Amino acid sequence: MNRFARCFLLILFIAGLSACEQPPDCFRTEVFCAGLVTTTEGLGDHAFNQAAWDELQIARAAGWADEIAVIETVASQDYAKNIDAFALDGYDLILTVGMSLRDETLQAADRYPGTFFIGIDQAGEESRPNLLVVTFPEDQAGFLAGVLAARMTQAGHVGAVCETSGIDSNWKTCEGFRNGVAYIDPKIQADVRYRSGGSREKLFVDTAWGRETGQELINSGADVIFGVGGGTGQGALLAAAEAGVYAIGSERDQFYALPEARPVLLTSIVKQPSPRVQVLIRSLRRGETAGGVYPGRLWLAPYRNPAVAIPGEIQQEMETILQALEAGTLRTNVPLEFPR
Repeated sequence: MNRFARCFLLILFIAGLSACEQPPDCFRTEVFCAGLVTTTEGLGDHAFNQAAWDELQIARAAGWADEIAVIETVASQDYAKNIDAFALDGYDLILTVGMSLRDETLQAADRYPGTFFIGIDQAGEESRPNLLVVTFPEDQAGFLAGVLAARMTQAGHVGAVCETSGIDSNWKTCEGFRNGVAYIDPKIQADVRYRSGGSREKLFVDTAWGRETGQELINSGADVIFGVGGGTGQGALLAAAEAGVYAIGSERDQFYALPEARPVLLTSIVKQPSPRVQVLIRSLRRGETAGGVYPGRLWLAPYRNPAVAIPGEIQQEMETILQALEAGTLRTNVPLEFPR
């Protein structure tokens, strides 16, 4: 074989490789593409970003999606740009997670009416015909934390450190905590602190305020701390770890997300997108689902701390209460909206 023939075959081989590596054409009707735009915490957040990516991988393995991809956002100002990237590439479905992406998701749903969006944990009054919102019973999450705190306190005084009362979902979580404590024993002092003022940009990541507020609660006698809301809530868990008092996490499994809190962590009340997101992806592929609000579920993270003996009857009570809340036979008595 002469040199020119070898070169020609090499070119064909390289061209063949390139063709094999090209992703499916998402503009084709028969090809269903789904993309995830994460928050700035990325896929290693032990929360919605990681869970949403797991859901997409399950969808691809089951044949509900032909192509999946993820864009891990580095800076919050890139949210809209990252959503646009998937939409302009012809993706049929774009997933976004958390309240920090809600506005950008709503705006993108307007810009791309032919694209479907799933917004995980993005409750709000506005809706779009191509937006499917997965919400969670935040009042029930707080209620469960309040029940456990009331059962585990020795001082008769427990506390919750909360991002803000200005976001309904956050307010419902923390008022649910207050009512969960009272459900067990109204004589137990439930001290709920909300962050007010300060930079709105730091609302979800104000670890310093969360830690200081957690320390204040502990200094005033609280011996169980519930940390609510991103890095702000994690600051409270760190304060509990430093003081050696019990802590309860929220939103994500804090055993993995915040290893420093493990010595005092009782559990975390986690919002669980599965299997709801899987069902929605499958229904969208079949053309059976429209925009609307769809309920997710709560999950009690395992009691992994060997240094803390949570009696079996309390563990069983927590499961029973969770089931009763899901069935509607037990109410948290938290209003649907913040009283304005």
